[in-house]
Amino acid sequence: MSINKQILLTTALLIFSIIFFGINDLDLVVQDYFYNYHTHKWILDWALQPYRLIFYDGAKKALILIGVAFLVALLFFRKTKIVKEYKKGILLVVLSAIFVPGITGFLKDNTNMPCPKHEIRYGGTYPRTAVWEKYPADFKQPKTKCWPAGHASGGFALMSIFFLFKKRRNRFIALGVSFVIAWSMGLYKMIIGDHFLSHTIITMFLAWLIILILQKIVNFKSNL
Repeated sequence: MSINKQILLTTALLIFSIIFFGINDLDLVVQDYFYNYHTHKWILDWALQPYRLIFYDGAKKALILIGVAFLVALLFFRKTKIVKEYKKGILLVVLSAIFVPGITGFLKDNTNMPCPKHEIRYGGTYPRTAVWEKYPADFKQPKTKCWPAGHASGGFALMSIFFLFKKRRNRFIALGVSFVIAWSMGLYKMIIGDHFLSHTIITMFLAWLIILILQKIVNFKSNL
């Protein structure tokens, strides 16, 4: 499939996901498994170790180190044979590490969507709402930032490593590893009440769309 068709398909899947999860309660069905209605607590506390270290602090630092390593290779080792050979792929990984979390963070700052733990159903104060809906006129609460999933976006940015490799087998191994990392991060945030399933799925499609667009730009620039 050409990259243009992939962009169109991913855009369609992203739009479908936003609408699909906005008009049904699948998010709540899944999220209920992570919440204890008797104790009014999530089945995993956000501060509990070693889970926080592995899936939050450690994962975030590891992703930053990976991004920095690729940037250092691009800036200071660009004349070496291996960097020359994989230059476009390395550049894509660096750009993805910047733009995927950056765009996701921008959306989080401006959509004003609550986390599960903020919703009335789970002991919070926010009503259930879709991203295109407005809160009731009499609802006055501080702005919240939970849509889409910012933490998992760093993991999904790793999907760009797919384009770093030339062999089909290596590409899909890289994609599989990035999926495991990103979904581990996303699932952790769901279990502690920070995100719904839809937040992570939408972030996945958004990340892949950004990566595809960046790949198209990188290819275009290299062909000039």
